[in-house]
Amino acid sequence: MRRAGLLLLAALLAGPAYGQTKSSPTPSAKTTTAPTPSTLACGVLKAETSKAGATSNWTISGPAGKTTETGTLRTGPRFECLDGAILVVEFTSSAGHSFFDAYFADGTNIGYGRQQIDRRGGRFVLPIQARARIAAPLRTAFDYHCRLDIPIDPIPPAARADCLF
Repeated sequence: MRRAGLLLLAALLAGPAYGQTKSSPTPSAKTTTAPTPSTLACGVLKAETSKAGATSNWTISGPAGKTTETGTLRTGPRFECLDGAILVVEFTSSAGHSFFDAYFADGTNIGYGRQQIDRRGGRFVLPIQARARIAAPLRTAFDYHCRLDIPIDPIPPAARADCLF
């Protein structure tokens, strides 16, 4: 009788386990998700991105060729088209470093750490030194600041008049 009582008690305690449904197996580390593609056309420039697992891949194509990047990112890449001719790419690395790149149809691009870029009233505010590196017709797509005055890239006194701050 004592043995029957123990078996009955064991069956009662194990009962809830019998009522559980079988869960699906967890994916192995070798399993990867299918890439999720995304594209943006900006004049003659085109941005494409895909993500496979934790890795992001993006390509910027234009008349001057292709630039391809790969990385493990915290956020992004995020694409934006300015004035139908400037492709902006922003992303934050897994280490927390944020980047800003602007690509132009003539094949030039400018890039800064995000700490050098502001956004005011929906417009990007770049260091004034970037203005000279941008083709004249496209300079009005940005506003400029004079905070990044460093010996290796000084701000000419005449350029200070074009700074917001």
